[in-house]
Amino acid sequence: MATDNFASLPADVRQILEQSADVPFRARTSHTHRTWAGTYSSLPELFIQPQSLAEVERAVNLARRCRRRISTVGCGHSPSDLTCTSSWLVNLDHFNDVVAIDKNTNIVVVEAGIRLFQLCKKLDEFGLAMPSLGSINEQSIAGAISTGTHGSSLQHGLVSETVLALKITLADGHTHSCSPDENPDLFRAAMLSLGALGIITEVTLKVVPAFSLAWDQTIDTDARLFEQWEKNLWTQAEFVRVWWFPYMRRAVVWKADVVDRAALESGEVKHCEPPTSYYDNWLGYVVYHNLLALSRWVPRILPWVEWLVFGMQYGFRNGERTRISGVQPSQKAFLLNCLYSQFVDEWAIPLHAGPEALQRLASWLHNLKPGDPGYVEHRIPYSSEGLWVHSPVEVRVSDTTSTSAEQKNRPFLDVTLDNSPTLYLNAIMYRPYHRDPPDEATERYFQGFEWLMRDLGGRPHWAKSFTASQTEVASWYGNNFVQWRKVRDSVDPEGMFIGPWHRRYLLGGSKTGAAGAGADGRPREYGDGVMSPLELEEIGFVSEPTKGGGLRVHGRQNPVVPN
Repeated sequence: MATDNFASLPADVRQILEQSADVPFRARTSHTHRTWAGTYSSLPELFIQPQSLAEVERAVNLARRCRRRISTVGCGHSPSDLTCTSSWLVNLDHFNDVVAIDKNTNIVVVEAGIRLFQLCKKLDEFGLAMPSLGSINEQSIAGAISTGTHGSSLQHGLVSETVLALKITLADGHTHSCSPDENPDLFRAAMLSLGALGIITEVTLKVVPAFSLAWDQTIDTDARLFEQWEKNLWTQAEFVRVWWFPYMRRAVVWKADVVDRAALESGEVKHCEPPTSYYDNWLGYVVYHNLLALSRWVPRILPWVEWLVFGMQYGFRNGERTRISGVQPSQKAFLLNCLYSQFVDEWAIPLHAGPEALQRLASWLHNLKPGDPGYVEHRIPYSSEGLWVHSPVEVRVSDTTSTSAEQKNRPFLDVTLDNSPTLYLNAIMYRPYHRDPPDEATERYFQGFEWLMRDLGGRPHWAKSFTASQTEVASWYGNNFVQWRKVRDSVDPEGMFIGPWHRRYLLGGSKTGAAGAGADGRPREYGDGVMSPLELEEIGFVSEPTKGGGLRVHGRQNPVVPN
């Protein structure tokens, strides 16, 4: 790296970085980091893209000498400020090779920066596949693991349940191996690390033979959905997911099963794409986007928008007449188009509480009163008068009560329930053209939604927008939280990997309140109120609106003189 590239850095930091070494330090200044949704951005002092393990270790060692925090980012798909920093930002996009593939055991070793779409493509070349995926494939494998990514199946848990072993570079600059049998506590902490332990550099996975999914979907009234809930809704196929529309009171049910390989090879079953809908083409995308933009000024049109747009996509009738189907390779069948920039607030609750949750949420959103058709006692202590929200609510499931426990690879901070299948409810507010919906609407919607989720025993998905205090998080996870903190504090006692997000939710100790955020997950006040910050912790975040929408955050290092 050219010397003049570091001219803007403090002299003491520049002096350390300019010392010669055999290992490259691929870093540059003047980089703007943005989340995928454009909700947050930051200006890191250095943007670092190592291409080898030695380069990762050198970056960590330099950060320690320069007294700098490190944040690690992949695609930045989380809408929160988790990855934002004014210090050093490490991206592993160029550290993304497949190290080894054993077709006899289906064990794969990959560098941690590989994106899921790259991994799936490489696996397919060897006749292999991931057993389950979420709705997108842009994340790095390390990012998917570190934030608790999940799919939608009672036969699967988190994506990380495929992980057999990890390598992680810690704040001491050394890379450590861990697995259920080697450094098991470090393994369980790193399996959902939230970037607070170190930099995951290598992942060993147990994959499966490549498979295709035969799927179909229908749309019907949500009353029909609730009738099927306790019968066979979630067991009728290996993979099931639902989208619920609160104003129409309808629900789309998508279900898929693995296609018999022999049937595909004989031609008895053939790959086929589903019919293209209005919603999936360019015109539908633009029309919906502009209607959402219009609703920023006229929010009461949103029930009509829901009826029109999703009626055009799924049909205006109910039941069997709306059925469509397809047969696709698994890595394609799992994927969804996330469409537009968005705030997402997702919580995990007991599976059996789903009908109650949706009916109470509907009663609140429709502002129903006792005696009104469809009224149920929602008990949400916030008014929904004049509140209009976006659609749909995504509904998915997973179960780690047996799978991860048996394999000894359940993360300490696994959001799924300990003793029952888990239901995920995902509330969304779009940001058309990267412009926020009215702050009051997002805040009220997420505030009411979160109150209901808490009332039903829920806890939030780590990668989404949510509010919580460190005390509340500790109560949710009990001894597992204690164990995670014990590991974290032992491997990074100076806080090299700690920023304001971690302080708010995991470390506590802020004079402005441990939660420090509004219902859309955005900090209401960062301030300088962190008590007893760690030596390398980034502190003092402030935020400002940007011209392109979203907030830009700025922080500073704890003022310690570099070595």
